[in-house]
Amino acid sequence: MAKRILLAGVLGGLALFLWGGLAHEVLGLGTVGIQHLPQQPLVMDALKASVPQSGFYFFPQVDAAGKVQPEKAGGPYGIMIYHSTGAGGAMTGQLVNECILNIVLALFAAFLLSLAPGLTGYASRVGFVTLLGLVVALMTNVEYWNWYGFPLNYTVATIAENLIGFVIVGLIAAAFVKSPTQRIMAVPAKAA
Repeated sequence: MAKRILLAGVLGGLALFLWGGLAHEVLGLGTVGIQHLPQQPLVMDALKASVPQSGFYFFPQVDAAGKVQPEKAGGPYGIMIYHSTGAGGAMTGQLVNECILNIVLALFAAFLLSLAPGLTGYASRVGFVTLLGLVVALMTNVEYWNWYGFPLNYTVATIAENLIGFVIVGLIAAAFVKSPTQRIMAVPAKAA
């Protein structure tokens, strides 16, 4: 069974990676809701002059109770992931990391599927993995929409991308990984 889980995880992860590329590069789901800064050169010059260190920033600053100082209330707010050194370059490392992450996610899904009793039908096994994907998609994306104000259209597109990706993983994993009940029924009885 371990070989089937490994095969399902690797094939499912590669399919998830390919789906991500298609979703981002062809369908544009990865850029829904993302805008470019107006007057970008001015903003970038101001950032270079005032934010020398790379980091993850939240503004305006809040106190220990999570309250904004009264003089800054009502003004702009947001989050910023900032890298002070040059943009661009090859994405090879990021693509390799993404592929590895996709394989790990598919391995987890295949492993959990192998532990799920009573899922004897192909459709129920696909549904189980799809449900795992829904949990993953909702967990972070809805929180980012709620707490950080990520655009709703970005959030919906990202959830859709994740969910479709896990349907694909489910289609592959369900073909290889059977439920514990099916495995027990498939073992031939010993001759008496």
